Amino acid sequence: MVFMGDRATLLETGRFVQHRVHRSDSVMNAAFGVAAAENSETTEATDITEIIGTTETAETVGCAATVESAESAGSTGSAGAVEAAENPETPESLETRESPESAESEARHRRAADAGDTASMSVLGALLLRRGDLDGAESYLRAATADGDRAAANNLGVLLHQRGYTDDAAGWWRIAAVAGSAAAAHALGRHYRERGDEPGAEYWLRQSAEQGHALGAYALADLLEHRSDVGAERWLRAAAEQGHREAAYRLARMLDRNTADDPHDAFGRPGLGPGPGAGAAGRPGAAARSAVRSDDGPMAGPATGRVGEAEQWYRQAAARGHRRAALHLGAILEQRGEPKEAGRWYLISAKAGEARAACALGFLLRDAGDEESAAVWWLRAAQEGDGNAANALGALHAARGEQQTAERWYRAAMDAGDVNGAYNLGLLCAAQDRTPQAEQWYRRAAYAGHREAANALAVLLLQAGDATGAEPWFSKAAEAGSVDAAFNLGILYAGRDEDRTALVWYERAAAAGHTEAALQVGMALLHRGEEHAAERHLRCAAGGGSAEAAFRLAGVLDSRQPPPGPPALGEPMPEKTECEEWYERAAEQGHRRAQVRVGMLAAARGDVDSAARWYREAAEAGSRNGAFNLGLLLAREGSEREAALWWSRAANDGHGRAALRLALLAARRGELAEGQRWCARAVELGPAEVAERAARLREALHQELTA
Repeated sequence: MVFMGDRATLLETGRFVQHRVHRSDSVMNAAFGVAAAENSETTEATDITEIIGTTETAETVGCAATVESAESAGSTGSAGAVEAAENPETPESLETRESPESAESEARHRRAADAGDTASMSVLGALLLRRGDLDGAESYLRAATADGDRAAANNLGVLLHQRGYTDDAAGWWRIAAVAGSAAAAHALGRHYRERGDEPGAEYWLRQSAEQGHALGAYALADLLEHRSDVGAERWLRAAAEQGHREAAYRLARMLDRNTADDPHDAFGRPGLGPGPGAGAAGRPGAAARSAVRSDDGPMAGPATGRVGEAEQWYRQAAARGHRRAALHLGAILEQRGEPKEAGRWYLISAKAGEARAACALGFLLRDAGDEESAAVWWLRAAQEGDGNAANALGALHAARGEQQTAERWYRAAMDAGDVNGAYNLGLLCAAQDRTPQAEQWYRRAAYAGHREAANALAVLLLQAGDATGAEPWFSKAAEAGSVDAAFNLGILYAGRDEDRTALVWYERAAAAGHTEAALQVGMALLHRGEEHAAERHLRCAAGGGSAEAAFRLAGVLDSRQPPPGPPALGEPMPEKTECEEWYERAAEQGHRRAQVRVGMLAAARGDVDSAARWYREAAEAGSRNGAFNLGLLLAREGSEREAALWWSRAANDGHGRAALRLALLAARRGELAEGQRWCARAVELGPAEVAERAARLREALHQELTA
C-alpha cells in the first residue's frame, strides 16, 4: 500500500547510553559545589554492600546486643531503671570519654563498687565494657547481676557474646529481657534469628519494639520485610521516628517502591536497556542517561503523597550521614528541577564513597557545561566499578573522536556488568563501518536483553538482505518496549503488503509518541475515510515536528472550509486560519508542496509579496508547481521574460501547463516554430484539458506557418 511506509525509513538507533533513569531539563548552577563545600556536615559511611541489587547490611552490625547503663543508684531491679541503648550512628557512645569529669566519676563509682554498691558496680562494668576491658568489666557485672541488676545482666550477655560464648550470653539476655529490658529482648531476638528460629526471634524483637526500643523496632521490621509482611512499614516508621537512619532510608525506599512503577527496559528484566529518548540519535558519542536497576536505583516521582513522605525520610537519613539516602534525595531533587540542591547531596554522597552519586554528579556538571569536572567524577566512579560512569566516559571520548579510549571505557562498562557497554561498542563499530564487529556487539547486548541493541541488530540484518533473521529481533525489541523497533516492524510488514499487521505496529509506535508512526497511521485512516481519527494522529505527528504531517493536517482542515476570495475594496486583509498556520509550519520546514499552498493562500488574500516569496522558495527547491505559479505572478506584474525562465524550468520538469504558457508566449511574439515545439511538449505532458488546448494551438500555428 503506497500510503503506508512511503515516507518511512528504518530507524537505526544511534544512542550512546548510560545506565540511568532520571533526567534534568534545567541547567545546573555550577556553583553548587561551593554550596556543598560550605556544608559542614560530616558523613559517616554505613558499612553497606556497594553492589547494586544486593540486600543492604543493617546498621546494627558487630555485636548483637546493646550495652545498657546501670539502673539508677538505690533502685536496683526497679522499673525506673535508666537503660541507654547503643546507637550505631553515634560511635562515640561506645567509648568512655577521657575527660576530668568522667575520670572523677569513674573513680567515684569504683570506690562505691568496691564498697558493695550494686548500681555503681553495674555502671563501672558498663564503662569498662565500652572501653574494651572485658576482664575488668566481668567481675563487676557478675557481682551486680548476682544482686539482681537488670542492666548488668544484659551487659554481661554482651560481654560473653563478644568472647564467643553465645549460648551463655543468650541465657543472661533472657533473664534481663524477662525482667523488662528492651535492649536484652532485642539482643535475644537477634540471637534467635541468627539461629534460624524466626518465631522466637519475632517474639523477643516484638517485645523490644513495643517498649520503644529503636533497634528492636528496626530488627523486627527487617524480619517482617524478609517475610513480605505488611507490618514491616509500621516498625520501620517507629524506628525512623526515633532517629534510626537506616530505618529512615529503608522506609523511604518502601514508600518509593509502593508509588513508582518499576522500569522494564529489557525483555521482561528491569534496567538493562535505555528508555525512550535516552540519547541523541545518530550522533556518535552522545552521552545520555538511562535506567538504573529498580531494586536499588534512584526512583523519583511526583513530590506528593507517599512520594513526598519518602523524600522527607530520605532527607532525614541523608542528614545523618546515610550516603545512599543522599543519592536518592539528589535524584528526587534533580527530577524536580532543583539541580543545585541535588548536586549538593550528590557531592555529599560521592565524598562518602557512593560511586553512583559520583556518576550522577558528573551528569549534572556536564549539563552545566563543565565537561572537564564531569570527567573527573565519572573517572572516580568508573574506577570504583560503576558501569554507568564508564559508559559516560566512553561517550565523552567518542564525541571527541578518541575512538580507542572510548572503546576501552565501553569495555570497562561491559566488564562491570553494564550491557550498555556492548551496545555502545556496537554503535562505535557501526560509525566506523566495521559492520561485522558491530553485529557481534549488538548481538551480545541483544542476547543479554538490550532492546535497542536488538533493534539495531535487526536493522543490520535487514540491510544485509536477511529479512527472515531481522524479524524476530524486531519483534523481541518491540515487545520489550522499543518504539523504534515497533515502527520498523510496521515498515517491514508494509513492504510485504501486509497492511493490516503493519498498521498494528504503526499504531503501537504512535501510541508511544513516535512521530513518523503517527503520520503513517494518520495517512492510513485518511485512506479509509476516517477523517476525524486521522486528524488526531496527524496533529500528534505535526506537533512532533513532521512537516509531512503538518501539510496533511492542513489539507484536512482546508477541505472543510470554503475557498477564500479576494478581500473587497477597503476591507482589511483577513487573518490567517489554522489551516494556513499548519501549511506555514510545514513550509518553514522546507516542505515544497506546503510552500506552494501557502503562496496560493497568500495570493488569494491579495498578499502578492508573500505569495512570490513562497513560490520562489518552492521553485528554487525544485517544485515545478512553485515555478509555474511564480511565472504566473511575474507575468501579471509585467515581468514576462523572468516568467518565461520559470515556466521553462517547470516545463522541462514535466509541467504541461507551463509548456502551454510558453507556447502562447511564443505565438504572441511571432515565434511560430518555437510555439509549435512547446505545444507538442504540452500535448505530451497533459493533462487532457491542456493537451486538447495545445493541440488546437499547434494546428493554428501550423496553418499560420503554411499560409
